Amino acid sequence: MASQLIIKNKIEIEKTIKVAAFKKEIRKTTPHKHNNYFEIIYMSKGSGYHYIDSGKYPIESPIMFFIRKEQVHYWELDTEPDGFVVIIKKLFIQKSLDNELKSLFEKFSSQNSLRFETNRTIQTLFELLTEENKIESGNTFHIIEGLLKSLLAKVLEVAKPVMKKGETRMGLFHSFLDLLHEDDAIHNKVNFYAKQLNTSPQNLNMACRKAIDQSASEVLAEFITCEATRLLLYTDQTVAEISYLLEFNDPTHFVKYFKKNTGHTPQAFRRL
Repeated sequence: MASQLIIKNKIEIEKTIKVAAFKKEIRKTTPHKHNNYFEIIYMSKGSGYHYIDSGKYPIESPIMFFIRKEQVHYWELDTEPDGFVVIIKKLFIQKSLDNELKSLFEKFSSQNSLRFETNRTIQTLFELLTEENKIESGNTFHIIEGLLKSLLAKVLEVAKPVMKKGETRMGLFHSFLDLLHEDDAIHNKVNFYAKQLNTSPQNLNMACRKAIDQSASEVLAEFITCEATRLLLYTDQTVAEISYLLEFNDPTHFVKYFKKNTGHTPQAFRRL
């Protein structure tokens, strides 16, 4: 057993998304985590097992896996694999103005694996994403954003979750996400959303922990931070104005909050 868990980084520092073919030479890998990014793995061919945390998933292609940044995973493949890998940094989602894309990501974040029948549209969308990923232009981000949204929506339409023993759907967690996206005004208190959902903050926290191993306050913080980045990137509102929109009584508190969650002050983020 390794003395320290391996953390892999398979994307360049300056990139926020990477799409590539699954490496055909992969058979067995050691348990590892990813360096702060979300990974989507689509296997159109291959057999064996994929281990995610305590779950053991038999590979019956076509199949899709979703690996969150905190999860440990590894492969034990018996045959040559084929498919695609999409690596997505949080900054990619934060830069997007598309709330439906954000909602799709959150729906998939509670899944480990989805299975579906062979689908030409899904295969084509992965191929198009791979080709667009090789292009550097002013429109690349928006093209990839649209293709990725189409891909996730199509997968949601045709796929079924692969459930390991003891796994259930997290209705309260998804209701929380829906409420965050439906609410016109943002509230930065978990208590507010718990009351709206007729539950306690403790129950909401447990639902979030069970679904994605994050507290309700961490889920809310990610949502607020994403909204803040959109306002900073795409409006000329001042930092003070944005802080009040996001229910911060003191702009200084907002600056500290934003830096804690992104590593940058709002002013510095605007200059990136």
